[in-house]
Amino acid sequence: MEKMTKIRDNSQITIPKNIMDKLDLKKGDTISIELRDDEIILKPVVIIDKSQAWFWRKDWQKEEKEAEEDIKAGRVKTFNNTDDLMKDLKE
Repeated sequence: MEKMTKIRDNSQITIPKNIMDKLDLKKGDTISIELRDDEIILKPVVIIDKSQAWFWRKDWQKEEKEAEEDIKAGRVKTFNNTDDLMKDLKE
């Protein structure tokens, strides 16, 4: 999907609306810019607070996916209260 745009004052460009819509981009979103040979590559990125970065590590996300599969398959126990949980843990 090739579109044309012009470089304006202050090196600004306009991203066509259909691309903005397709990528769900909004004013204020962050875009990374990479130079690859003679091409400029624009990629939408989400900046994550450092205190939350652990959650997005590949190993953590893999385990999250496994836990979600266990829940969907019914391979988890549920308890009505902490006493029942503690009793089960002791058994």
